[in-house]
This record gives sequence, structure tokens and C-alpha cells, in this order.
Amino acid sequence: MERRRLLRSAALTGGALALAPMLAACGFRLRGSARFAYDSLHLAATTPLAEELRLALRGNGLQVFGPKDPPERAQVVLLISGEQRTRVVVSRTSNGQVRELQLQLSVRVSARSARGVDLITDLLMEQQRDVSYNETAALAKEAEEEILFRDMQSDLTQQLVRRLAALQPG
Repeated sequence: MERRRLLRSAALTGGALALAPMLAACGFRLRGSARFAYDSLHLAATTPLAEELRLALRGNGLQVFGPKDPPERAQVVLLISGEQRTRVVVSRTSNGQVRELQLQLSVRVSARSARGVDLITDLLMEQQRDVSYNETAALAKEAEEEILFRDMQSDLTQQLVRRLAALQPG
């Protein structure tokens, strides 16, 4: 029994070691933290997505100025507008009851440098998720929808962090 366990452990270790060079050869590597070509950003929005973005940017070492600070203090000014959550009925039963919903989260983003040069011009970012619906479990489905909206918000935040890291305001 002990020998069988040792052989299995050795086989798993050998398999993992054999896969490591293949993963390295295909270009796989962990994303890591974002690196910015600037030190400060002004973000005046106070929506839930903006708050999550503010935390993510600070976590990556960027100084983030808020709505009470003048935009002139920052090297990049980020404008977030039109954050919108929608629920669209995708299908209904033969009785007319809702069977499936599509949740959508969209936001418009613009960015400019401290000198007024447009870096991102009116970018529409969207996420959507499909969710089944059951009227007998309405409270559970409502909680599931909220979780999905938070998930979409996190996805948009990470996409936005990567876009901001690619900016060259200088």
C-alpha cells in the first residue's frame, strides 16, 4: 500500500515536471501587477465600479486623486460616465413567465493627459451574463443577479486597469 502511494506520488510529480516546459514554451506566464508610465490619476466618479477601480489602482502603486481634489494635480484624468445595469428578458415559458434573463453592465470611459491630450476617447465597455429565472426562487435569483453584477464589475475593473497601464501620457 505504501509503495503504491509512493509510485502514484512520483508519477504525479513527474507529470507536473513534464508539463512545466510546455507551459513555458507556449508563452504562459502569470499576469502580475500592472506597471504604469505615470504616477498619478484623477478619478472623480463615485460609482461602485469607480470605487473598486480606485482600490485596484492604489494596489498597483498609483496615486489616485478623488472628486474633492483638483484634476490638475494628476498626470492622467479619467472620466467614467453612463454606468448602467440592465436586465433583459431573453425567453419566456408558454405561460408568459420569464425563463431566462440577460444581465448587462456597461460604462463609458474617457481619459486625457494633464495637458489635455485625449488618451481614451469615449470608450464603451460592456459585460453580460445569462441567468435562468424561476419565480419560485425569486429571492435566491435576486441574490445570484447581484453576485453576477459584482463579477461583471470586477471584470470591467481589471480590463480598465490593463487599458490604463497601456497608456503613455508623456
